[in-house]
Amino acid sequence: MLKLLLKLVIAVIFLAGVAGILVWNHYKAFLGAPLTLPEQGMVLNVPQGMSLGKLAHQLEQQNILEDARLLRLYGYLNPEATQIKSGEYRLPAGLTPVTLLNLLVAGKTISHSVTLVEGWTFAQMMRAVHGQPELHHSLKGLSGEEIMQRLGHEGEHPEGRFFPDTYLYPRGFSDLELLKRAYARMEETLAQAWAQRPEDFPLKSPYELLILASIVEKETGRAGERDRIAGVFLRRLKKGMKLQTDPTVIYGMGERYKGNIRRKDLREPTPYNTYVIRGLPPTPICMPGRESIFAVVNPVDEKALYFVAKGDGSHQFSATLKQHNAAVRKYQLKK
Repeated sequence: MLKLLLKLVIAVIFLAGVAGILVWNHYKAFLGAPLTLPEQGMVLNVPQGMSLGKLAHQLEQQNILEDARLLRLYGYLNPEATQIKSGEYRLPAGLTPVTLLNLLVAGKTISHSVTLVEGWTFAQMMRAVHGQPELHHSLKGLSGEEIMQRLGHEGEHPEGRFFPDTYLYPRGFSDLELLKRAYARMEETLAQAWAQRPEDFPLKSPYELLILASIVEKETGRAGERDRIAGVFLRRLKKGMKLQTDPTVIYGMGERYKGNIRRKDLREPTPYNTYVIRGLPPTPICMPGRESIFAVVNPVDEKALYFVAKGDGSHQFSATLKQHNAAVRKYQLKK
């Protein structure tokens, strides 16, 4: 009887060992086998706070994962694999359970992008930001003043304060954090440019640099002319001459601008009409790019005080009013 019992115990142990080996082999095969994904792959959204167990159950329900219990077992044996991060992930075909978890733990989410264009006004920028469905929107319906308050810069005018560039972000990123990033980039760029200003620089602060750079941005789309146009404006400021630049007039007209500036518009005393006021307008008129900002602190050293559009996107520069009037007759009046 004792021998029979011993044989039974040995048989049970043997069978348990065999079963264990089979389960372990099945587990190892599971970890290395590709998930059931479409040939083109798929996008997986992992909500904030989702655990590995809940994710495994979801993937099993979607017939992507063979057995949720085996993925949970992997997490139990490898605690670091449970530290998955929320976000939106692109899952390529051929992904295994282990490589999936490596992807989620590393937080390699899909990046979306929004481009803030040089020369855009604050209103144009906010329309672009509001139009990003992947962003978390917390600023819709707020005024520019309220947005600046949310950013921690209460009392600052929002125009021109944000650096134009293409910004990458994951799904669910907030519009507020995006603007904080663009604001910080502009502050950093202005600080770098301000440190390069020449000794006889007529501007008193980085904010005045920002204002003039925004005018340069609007005056020309040609990179090779920005430093020449900046030089004209700086020389006019030194001499106490009015800037007399159309983009500031247009900005001051706001929605009243319909594509043409009339003579009475040039005489209208708005804070932005540089045909009336002396010096700079009170705020920037758009978001200047890096080239326009650095053109202001690195202007071309010449005698030009005037310029006029030639009709091909370039300008004719003149040192005297007589030369300028001749250029106006040639390129604007076609005489």
